[in-house]
Amino acid sequence: MNQNETEMWLSLKSVQGLGPVLIKRLIEVFGSPKGVLGADIRNLMDLEGIGESLAGAILSCGVTDTVKREVDEVNRLGIGLVSLTDSEYPSLLREIHDPPSLLYVRGKLHSEKPAIAIVGSRRATAYGRSTTDRFSRCLTEEGFLVVSGMARGIDGFAHRAALHAGGETLAVLGCGVNRVYPPEHRDLMTKIMDQGGVLSEYSLETEPDAKNFPQRNRIISGVSLGTLVIEATAESGSLITARLSLEQGREVFAIPGNLGVKTSEGTNHLIKSGAKLVQGMDDILEEIVPQFRKVAKQHFGKSTLKSIKSHFKQEDLPVDESILFDLVGVDPVHIDELSSKSHFPSQKVSSLLLSMELKGAIQQMAGQFYTRSI
Repeated sequence: MNQNETEMWLSLKSVQGLGPVLIKRLIEVFGSPKGVLGADIRNLMDLEGIGESLAGAILSCGVTDTVKREVDEVNRLGIGLVSLTDSEYPSLLREIHDPPSLLYVRGKLHSEKPAIAIVGSRRATAYGRSTTDRFSRCLTEEGFLVVSGMARGIDGFAHRAALHAGGETLAVLGCGVNRVYPPEHRDLMTKIMDQGGVLSEYSLETEPDAKNFPQRNRIISGVSLGTLVIEATAESGSLITARLSLEQGREVFAIPGNLGVKTSEGTNHLIKSGAKLVQGMDDILEEIVPQFRKVAKQHFGKSTLKSIKSHFKQEDLPVDESILFDLVGVDPVHIDELSSKSHFPSQKVSSLLLSMELKGAIQQMAGQFYTRSI
């Protein structure tokens, strides 16, 4: 964006009473902040939720000294601003009910990559830490962008594991991107900016505040295909992220924990309420992969999962998978027919098909029918 566009976005965003939902609606109708700020007051008032007072405030807002200082600081720090209408704005985030109108970014968004959020307790146990490290590394190796909130505990471990695995990670803050919170994560934040991105919808002067974090959680879930919760108390903010993920039509995964352990109460409750119980990576991938190709084609251009390889060769398959692959043709074939013809137990067939799907050999159709991918 040029400086004039930046100033108009910041001016519109600064109007009291004009939240993300209304800004999204205004942009949909008038196309840009310039269109909104130059609109006729009667056309503004025709929109639900915008009365005469708010319409007047929109038309009278200007480039204040506060806006000018914000622009100067953004330029001085080299912070990127990505608006709702920009092509690099995360496509999945744009789909939610109340997407942020403006994102402040340090580093890179990596919006072309499929993302999975990992969240959990700030008071993580050794079990929580090792589990987070395992899943964050595995997701990174599968080509996912790991998203979290850079908080103490699970969030920080998730970011570090992704970085150590050589991948990218995205931290969503509940304060300005020129603030470091918690302060002990200063080095971590620097590494995330070097190897991924830090983003926030909050203006630069915004300090960490308890009321900001539930709001920022919708961004964590909004940019992600699904959210994995690892350790959470019954009052954990991670449960807010899980709820928002469900409301946004995304997947929710949870790691089971021991009974009687406080940090297991939230995850066990999620599982009881219908979240996917996760014991290994296959539990996540079997939910994500069937919808992944459609989402990837629409939002990311092509699959970036390292396990879905365009150079697949049948000779690379283990014997049992190769036998099953011979039974799958161009025309869809049902899993029961595959079990009958292969003489493999249905449970084994299901496992083999998942493995083959992750390798890009086959793809699942509706109703448990399968066809070759090549």
